[in-house]
Amino acid sequence: MSGLFGTDSARGLIVAELSCELAMQAGRATTELFAGEQGGKIIVAKDNALSSAVLEAAVCAGICSSGADAETVGELSGAAASFIVKKHNAAAGIMISEATGITGASGITVFGSDGFRLSEEMQLFIEERIYPVSEERRRFENIGRMLSCNTAAEEYFSHLKEITETSLENIKVAIVCKNSFIEKNIKELLSEMGADVTIIQDNTSLSEIEDTPDIAPVITGFECLMDMVEAGDFHCGLAFAGDGSSFQAVDENGMPVDGDTLLAIIAGYLRQKELLKDNTIVVNVMSSLGLLNFAEKNDINVVTSGSCGRSVLDRMREGEYNLGGGQSGHIFLTDYSPCDDGLLCALKLLEILASTRKKLSELAGEMKKLPQISLNVRISDKGREVWKNDEKITGLIEHYEEELGSEGRIIVRESSGNAPFIRVMIEGCDFGRINDIAVDIAQCIKDRCRFYN
Repeated sequence: MSGLFGTDSARGLIVAELSCELAMQAGRATTELFAGEQGGKIIVAKDNALSSAVLEAAVCAGICSSGADAETVGELSGAAASFIVKKHNAAAGIMISEATGITGASGITVFGSDGFRLSEEMQLFIEERIYPVSEERRRFENIGRMLSCNTAAEEYFSHLKEITETSLENIKVAIVCKNSFIEKNIKELLSEMGADVTIIQDNTSLSEIEDTPDIAPVITGFECLMDMVEAGDFHCGLAFAGDGSSFQAVDENGMPVDGDTLLAIIAGYLRQKELLKDNTIVVNVMSSLGLLNFAEKNDINVVTSGSCGRSVLDRMREGEYNLGGGQSGHIFLTDYSPCDDGLLCALKLLEILASTRKKLSELAGEMKKLPQISLNVRISDKGREVWKNDEKITGLIEHYEEELGSEGRIIVRESSGNAPFIRVMIEGCDFGRINDIAVDIAQCIKDRCRFYN
């Protein structure tokens, strides 16, 4: 696994202090990989973070000094950037944004000419050319130019309008959004498509919640969305966060609709229209049993991937499937975008509401959810992998799997991050029982892993 890119390239170059030098090296390495001596054009997009402008200049310097043109397209979401890379026939694309899950840090995501994120091999190619910094650099006779495109956002929104098959006339939707690109444009976009849009300001931050653990709970934007939709006359609510690659929904009663349920709704709609490739969806290993049961009931095939978004996308590309995603709301509709695009998928949901004339609660109710509980157990580095061969742990898991049978399931998996932990996830009909089982397995792991400290 790439040490610089982490488990999922959506996080980009995960460096707590991403310097201009590193950004320039990333621009050079990307150019060497995709443009080489043939030159070409590399798209550079950014978010509105304070550091993005200076990192943009550094990335462009690296691209241009390696003989390719750098075309800046301004402030976009990652999904919009991937679309523009492919539409503009660029050699590659670079997205500069805040690093996911690392407050105050910046990250870089690299896209190939097809708009997809890089494979593990390509990530390692770039990483090897950044660490350590080599004194020997290929020299190019030509110096690239910094180009500028002012129509990227307009082209992206035109694309979204073209692929939305139904007018959103009379659809009333409330939206909370912390992605500035989407927040600035979504009301105008949906209004032009006929929807009645209300924007809710979300002024909470993760630091506010962490700094006030002993005070009354901070009301989040999503909770405000739930309250407003329940109290108002809305068809649904939509919530976008981070880089806008995922979204969550709220039905007309103010009840949350998670990514697995949204995936089921979209899968059922595409299957009915005979647009679901090979009648198959790709889900990650942590996707709910309710989604799997829904797929079986509706004669939809399921392919399972690893837990991260890139694993889902890799399996989709291997099988040439066109729909996949997970519980977090990262959904891939590769017929329309090579990237997990929250705005695209939200529009698809609104299209479904408009065309079927069904309530979101009715659509969501077609997938019967089972109670689920998830616990994390911290382990030491010495405990990595070896717990899988501990007979006490594996024997206890097998015992409870036999008890649950076909009416539940147990997933125990190890994280791949720097702070190792084991996640115990259980689903079943009786919440009280699965809670007891989860606690018992977690305690057994905790006790047994002491031997590996």
